[in-house]
Amino acid sequence: MVHDRDALITGIGIVSSLGCGTDAHWQALNDFRSVLDPTSFAPFAVHPLAALDFDRQIPKRGDQRQMEAWQRIGVFAAGLALEQAGVKGNTDLLSRMGMIVAAGGGERDYAVDSALLSGYPHATNPGLFLNQHLQGELRPTLFLAQLSNLLAGNISIVHGVIGSSRTFMGEEAAGADAVRIACARIAAGQGEIMLVGGSYNAQRADVVLHYEMGGLQRRAPFGPIWERQASGGGLVLGSVGCFLVIEARAHAAIRGAPAWAHIAAICTDRSRRLPGEAAANAKAQFQTMAAHYHPTEAAVISGASGVAAATQEEATFLADLAVPVRATATALGHALEPSFPASLAFAALAVRHAALFPPLEPAERPMTTPLRQALVTSWGHWRGESLALVTAA
Repeated sequence: MVHDRDALITGIGIVSSLGCGTDAHWQALNDFRSVLDPTSFAPFAVHPLAALDFDRQIPKRGDQRQMEAWQRIGVFAAGLALEQAGVKGNTDLLSRMGMIVAAGGGERDYAVDSALLSGYPHATNPGLFLNQHLQGELRPTLFLAQLSNLLAGNISIVHGVIGSSRTFMGEEAAGADAVRIACARIAAGQGEIMLVGGSYNAQRADVVLHYEMGGLQRRAPFGPIWERQASGGGLVLGSVGCFLVIEARAHAAIRGAPAWAHIAAICTDRSRRLPGEAAANAKAQFQTMAAHYHPTEAAVISGASGVAAATQEEATFLADLAVPVRATATALGHALEPSFPASLAFAALAVRHAALFPPLEPAERPMTTPLRQALVTSWGHWRGESLALVTAA
């Protein structure tokens, strides 16, 4: 049933190892070849960001210089989304546009980190060693330059989005909750048009170290998501920026904006990740939208990270649905905060074309019938289970 407060995706801005924009990504998904950098952070691989002309969306070089890579990626993707939605430069709409950003922090001071990691194991008094070095070598100005809400601030400065603004931290769940709250605000009449998304720079020694310390990363061979599970799984990180313009159906109709897809339902939750708890959350979420779900017209766009326990449990849950599945991290790498918006973007592209893109690995089966719906999953590598139903607009 069509409703004036339906949440429609009217703009998609996405950049990744596959390229820049929706056309490049759709073409890459239909002629898929993985783009990996296995040497810069060996023995770990990353999916590197494709070359971008940042001047296209961030015309002032001064603005670019004061941003780190993760901020430039996000500001660029946000500009693409605004451009595609037909609102870029429209000061009236931008002044009323809400913004919800999902982002982590910025890069660390590598010299300080290296000194701490090298000296700590040999310190006579490790606690005193840490206190002395942290108090004397970390600069407050450095910390302030890494705050996650700077991404939202830079989007406001560069693109003029000056309505309400929120920034969420919390890895995969942050991206999912950003979308959920945007849809809820539109449904409740608390906003007409929202810019939602995030960015992630995987080409950083500190994040590679961070996830390796947790024993979460994949070492060679770097296979696709489902294939990896036979040999222990693991993350392969990817640089991604993805923003969506989400808009009330009536508002989009008034300004004549075409829609990519309709976010018909969305749920987020979290569990302690005892065996079966994540699947129980997913089943409960699915039941809330089952009445609108038609399996003969549907596929799954999975945000599985590759981390073994969660990915194996999700694979079992998805097998019961008995529909074709595509794992976005095989194509993009796992990108934490923007992973869910990027999966929604892939779902919207597929629904708009009424066709699921071909399998990304042998474990995924083809779909030859028209696609009208996509279930989008996001099981965080550690916490957070999210599910959305994307349908034709």
